[in-house]
Amino acid sequence: MVHSSVLGFPRMGKLRDLKKATEAYWADKLSKDELLAEGKRLRLEHWKIQKDAGVDIIPSNDFAYYDQVLDHIQMFNAIPERYSKHGLSTLDEYFAMGRGHQKDGIDVPSLEMVKWFDSNYHYVKPTLQDNQTFKLSDDPKPVRHFLEAKEAGIITRPVLLGPVSFLHLGKADRGQNVDPISLLDKLLPIYEQLLKELKKAGAETVQIDEPVLVFDLPTKIRNAFKPAYEKLTALQGSEGPQLVLATYFGDIVHNFDVIDSALKGTHALHVDLVRNPEQLDKVIEHLGEKQILSVGVVDGRNIWKNNLKKSIEVVESAVQKLGKDRVIVATSSSLLHTPHTLESEQKLDSDVKDWFAFATEKVREVAIIAKAVTEGPASVKSELEANAKSLEARATSKRTNNPEVKKRQEAVTKEMHERQSEFPTRYDQQKQHLKLPLFPTTTIGSFPQTKDIRISRNKFTKGEITADEYEKFIEKEIRDVIAVQDELELDVYVHGEPERNDMVQYFGERMDGYVFTTHAWVQSYGSRCVRPPIVVGDISRPAPMTVKESKYAASVSKKPMKGMLTGPITCLRWSFPRDDVHQSVQAQQLALALRDEVVDLEAAGIYVIQVDEPALREGLPLRAGAEREKYLSWAVDSFKLSTAGVKDSTQIHSHFCYSEFQDFFHAIAALDADVLSIENSKSDAKLLKVFIDEAYPRHIGPGVYDIHSPRVPSEQEIKDRIEEMLQYLKPDQLWINPDCGLKTRGWKETKAALGNMVAAAQYFRSKHEQK
Repeated sequence: MVHSSVLGFPRMGKLRDLKKATEAYWADKLSKDELLAEGKRLRLEHWKIQKDAGVDIIPSNDFAYYDQVLDHIQMFNAIPERYSKHGLSTLDEYFAMGRGHQKDGIDVPSLEMVKWFDSNYHYVKPTLQDNQTFKLSDDPKPVRHFLEAKEAGIITRPVLLGPVSFLHLGKADRGQNVDPISLLDKLLPIYEQLLKELKKAGAETVQIDEPVLVFDLPTKIRNAFKPAYEKLTALQGSEGPQLVLATYFGDIVHNFDVIDSALKGTHALHVDLVRNPEQLDKVIEHLGEKQILSVGVVDGRNIWKNNLKKSIEVVESAVQKLGKDRVIVATSSSLLHTPHTLESEQKLDSDVKDWFAFATEKVREVAIIAKAVTEGPASVKSELEANAKSLEARATSKRTNNPEVKKRQEAVTKEMHERQSEFPTRYDQQKQHLKLPLFPTTTIGSFPQTKDIRISRNKFTKGEITADEYEKFIEKEIRDVIAVQDELELDVYVHGEPERNDMVQYFGERMDGYVFTTHAWVQSYGSRCVRPPIVVGDISRPAPMTVKESKYAASVSKKPMKGMLTGPITCLRWSFPRDDVHQSVQAQQLALALRDEVVDLEAAGIYVIQVDEPALREGLPLRAGAEREKYLSWAVDSFKLSTAGVKDSTQIHSHFCYSEFQDFFHAIAALDADVLSIENSKSDAKLLKVFIDEAYPRHIGPGVYDIHSPRVPSEQEIKDRIEEMLQYLKPDQLWINPDCGLKTRGWKETKAALGNMVAAAQYFRSKHEQK
C-alpha cells in the first residue's frame, strides 16, 4: 500500500499556546516545569491530530521551544563558551543562545539568526570554534520525544537535521578560522551514537534532512556526503534505524552525482514536487533498486487547497514505475510554515475560506491522496467531488480578477521606473532640503507596541471605542514617541507605527485583493508569530494608507519625519501569494499601489520615505543562474516603480534584514535608494567590504545593535561597531541606526539602547567635524 507521511507540524498550537508559555517563562510568570509540561501537552495534541487524520508516518523531534537548529546546537554541545561558562540551567542556556541574556550579572548577546532558505522562518546559526568538539547530550531530545509519543501509543519517525546541512549552514565564530565542514569527522560519531540510541528506543525509521542538496554546493560540501552517509547507512538494520533522506524547497537534479555516490544506501528519499514537479522522472531513474520515494505533493509553504486529482495523478505515475510499496505520499516540506487549523477562522467569508487548507487540513489531504492511490478514487469519491467544486469556484470567482488593475499594468512604461536625476544631483538637493548632520541617527520605523496599544486596537476592532476615540489615542502615542526622540536627540524621526499591527498585514488590510485571518499565526522566530495576509485577487489601493498619521507626526515634530512603507516584494513574500498568477504580476500590482502612497506622502510634506524590502534576499532563487536573474529583474523593477515618482529633494530609504547579499549586490545597487539600512550587528563587519569592492556611491546604515534581544549594548560597544564600519565606509556615507524595528522591545531597554547609540554617533560626529 501507499503510505502517507508529514515532514513536520507547526509548534505554536491552535491559540499560540507555546508563544504565551515561553514569554511567561521569560517574564518569570511561569516555572520551568510548567513550561515543559505545556510543551509536552502540545506535542501529544499535535501527534493525535495527525493520527486521527489517518496519517501513517508521524514526525517527532519537529517540536522546539525556540528553533530546531538551536536544538541540535545544544544537543551536540556546540555551545560557545560565552554561554556555557555561567552555570545557567540547560533551558536558560538554550534561550540565551537564541535571544541573549542580560540578568543577574550575566550579559551575552544571542547567536546570529538568519532566514531558513527562502522562507520567512529564522534559524539560529551554528557558531563553531577552531578547537570545536562535539558531545551528545545525556538525555537526547529526539530519543526523549520518541519515547514520549510511544508511551502515548503513537510510533513516530524522528526528524534530524543532517550532519552536512548542519555544518554547511553554520559559520566560524568571530575571531575563529575554522571551516565548518572540516569538523565532519568529529561530528559523525555523535550522529552514529544518536541513531543507535533511537534504534534502541524502538525507532525503525528516522527522517534525516539534508536541505542543502537543493543548493549549488561547493566541491568540498558535495564531497562530504559520501563519507558521511557511508557511515550512517552502514548502521541501518541491527544497529541503527532505516534512514529517510529528506530534501525540500527545490530540485536535486544538479546534485545527482552526490545522490548516486552517497545516498542510494538510504531507505527512502523525499523530494519536493510542489516546488519542482519536473524532477520526478529523473529522480526515479536515480533511485536505488529497492529505495522508496517520498513524493511531496501537498504544499508545506502555502495555504491553498490541494488539487487532489492532480496530486493523485502524480503519485500514480510514480506508483506505475516503482509499485505501491515503494511510494510514500507526503507534504512537500514541514508544515511549520503554515497556520495551525482553518477551523479557527470564524470570520472569513465562507466562499473564500473554502479555497484554503492549513496544517490540520493538509494532514487530511495527505491521507486522502494515499487512500485514493491505494484503494482507488472511489474510496474517497465525496472528498474528490468537494475538492473539484472548491477549485472551480475559486477559478471562476469575480474576486480574483479586476480589469482596471490589469489595464493600469498594461500602461506601465520603462520611464516610470527611473528617478528624475542621478544620485549626486539628488543628494545635493537633499542636503539643502533636510540639513542633516554627519553620522545622522534614525530608527528603522516601529517603536514598542505596548499593552495599552494592543488593548486599544483590540477595543477599536471590536467596536468598543469609536473611530474618533481611537484616532485621539493614536495621536497621543505619536506625540509621546516624538517626545522620546526629542529627548534622545535623534536626527530623523519616525512616528512609531502605533496604529499598525504588522508591517505587511497593515497595508494588506488597506488594499483590495487581500483577505485576512484571525488565528492563522505562523512562527517567524522564537516566540515571534506573524499572521500573513492572503492574496486572493488583483491588488489595488482604494485610498491613502499612511498619510494621515505621517502628516500628523510631521506637524508636531521639529525634525524631518520619515514615512514608513513596506515594499512590494516584502508585501508579497510575507503574505501567502496567489498560486494561479506569477509572482511578478502580483509584485507589479503592489508596486503601483505603493507608488500612489509614496507620491501622496511627498505631497503631504514627508520628504524622507522608507520603503522596506527585508524579504528581497528571501525571495532570491536558491540556485544561481537565469531563474535568479529573472527574479532580480522584476523584483528591482517593482521597487523602482514604487519609489520613482518623487522629486529629487525627497530622500528614499530602504531597509534589509540580514546582510548576506554579496551574491546579488548588483541588484541592491540597482534599487537606486538614497539610503540603505541593513542588519549588521551580529555579522562580521568585513561583510561591508562589498560596498568598497563595488564602489557603492550612496549612503548606508549598518545596524549597530541587535533588536531581536532585550539586551542593552553599551555606548563603548556601539562605538566599537562604528569604528569597524569606518574601515569600510566613508564618514559622510554612514548612518547610525539599530538593526531593525523596535516593535517587540520594551520601552526601558529601547531608551537605554538608543541613548547609547546617539551618544556614540555624537562622539564620532564631533571627532570628524574637528578634522
